[in-house]
Amino acid sequence: MRYPSLIRKEMCRTEITVSVDQEGTGNYGVPLDPVIWTGMCNYQESAKTVLTETKKLVQVTGSVLIPGDIIPDMPTLSGGTAHILGHDRRIALGVKARNPDGTVNYTRLELE
Repeated sequence: MRYPSLIRKEMCRTEITVSVDQEGTGNYGVPLDPVIWTGMCNYQESAKTVLTETKKLVQVTGSVLIPGDIIPDMPTLSGGTAHILGHDRRIALGVKARNPDGTVNYTRLELE
């Protein structure tokens, strides 16, 4: 059975470059190179104001939806950066939304 894609490619109009850090080290104890993916996404941005003791701080967060599995070799997306709309943003959360048969329907990244 083929499951419908919940994030259609026609809705993805923002270019993004994702650099995901790999876990572990190489043969000589050097960290592994990050995996880089470039493509189109659906990007939603939001901001919230946090009051601290010294000043008011505005935190900008964003949510990225990408159809399919952007990095099939990695079971989880645990950290890295995303270059979107001219800014580098840190990946706070990576989710691979799965179909009932275990295939990945879409990838969601929460950015800070």
